[in-house]
Amino acid sequence: MAYRNFSLEQLQAIDAAHHLHPFTDHKDLRQAGTRMIARAEGAFVYDVDGNEILDGMAGLWCVNVGYGRKELADAAYQQLQELPYYNSFFRCSTPTPTLLSRRLAAIAPEGMSQIFYGSSGSEANDTALRLVRHYWALEGKPEKNLIVSRRMAYHGSTIAGTSLGGMPAMHGQLHGAVPGIIHVMPPYAFEHALAGESDHDFGIRAARAVEAAILEAGADKVAAFIGEPIQGAGGVKIPPASYWPEIQRICEKYDVLLMLDEVITGYGRTGEWFAAQSMGIRPDTMTTAKGLTSGYQPLSALFVGDRVAATLVDKGGEFYHGYTYSGHPVACAVALANLDIIEGEGLIERVREETGPYLRKALSEAVSGHALVGEVRGYGMLAAVEIVKDRQTRERFANPGSAGTVVRDHAVAGGLMVRATGDTMIMSPPLIWTREIVDMAVERFSRALDAAEKDLRRD
Repeated sequence: MAYRNFSLEQLQAIDAAHHLHPFTDHKDLRQAGTRMIARAEGAFVYDVDGNEILDGMAGLWCVNVGYGRKELADAAYQQLQELPYYNSFFRCSTPTPTLLSRRLAAIAPEGMSQIFYGSSGSEANDTALRLVRHYWALEGKPEKNLIVSRRMAYHGSTIAGTSLGGMPAMHGQLHGAVPGIIHVMPPYAFEHALAGESDHDFGIRAARAVEAAILEAGADKVAAFIGEPIQGAGGVKIPPASYWPEIQRICEKYDVLLMLDEVITGYGRTGEWFAAQSMGIRPDTMTTAKGLTSGYQPLSALFVGDRVAATLVDKGGEFYHGYTYSGHPVACAVALANLDIIEGEGLIERVREETGPYLRKALSEAVSGHALVGEVRGYGMLAAVEIVKDRQTRERFANPGSAGTVVRDHAVAGGLMVRATGDTMIMSPPLIWTREIVDMAVERFSRALDAAEKDLRRD
């Protein structure tokens, strides 16, 4: 590999001179120096100095089948040799997106048999927004174009994705959001539940914030509600069991489409192919990406429900939308091989019956009594730990996000890659984790909490 001709310091200097990173304070990064990840195998990544790090984030929520999968590399190589690229315009297609579409329709929630491809979750959500508004225009209701979303939602970082999402810092830098998007409270009981309020009652109340927004705007003006089954980048916010059935009722009552963002939760992470199946959600559109190829190639798939697809096909004429890489043959070949691995190795069943429950149990038993921990929660291969200054009052440390950063840095230094979203620590590991690897992760995270507490209390 060419990088082996350079020292870590040389690579860091080149990176600082030319590379603008996503979601980064570049001045801070260039002073500290980048962490150079050079290779990976199974559940572990290795930096250029050979240090091993257990990847508790599956890359960026995506490497579901783990690293070093020769089957995926072979699928890409074979497709590159035969047909490295052709477009899906001009009444053309290629075999791999054709076959992938059939495969995805077979595992999709009921009533979702049409697929539109892009290269990222952000692109998929842009497409979903255009499609939903276009659908209502085709149905003779162009004024029905408002979208209800939630605070702390994440739907990508394009202009449309940022507008759909509910991240204040991202909105602050947008300087002109896509209009017509309304944000309501998230189903985040840790911060928003009332004293003595049950999970069931909180879930109903959080869902009815969506209903209130629809009524305030007028149901004849609201096109859709968009939501992640579990708010991922916002801090693995897991709604009470009462939340999604009430959302479904509300959407159906007011004839509002349900746009589900499964970019993080799709392809086995919740113990089913999709969280829609785990939680009994019936979406009209469903955005997916990440785990579709386990990150080995960039690819997104927007599932379009039969109701919306029928109008698009029968009444729509030409849909003036698409991407150069829609249905890229190499990415789709990798996706087909990736789905074979997930299915053939029983990873979904493992998550549902073994590792998902075990991760939640082991993490809770190990750290729920720690002085820095306000709450531990999990669903499938997703977990979150709330970092607090006072366990009883749930008071946070000063400077929001600073405590989470301290915990994260100790975890990475101790050989575990986790993420801090504000002062919420999150994990989204590869689906290949075993009980033994879960135990390793929990032990390393516990050590990080102990080390972080010394720093935080001293400060």
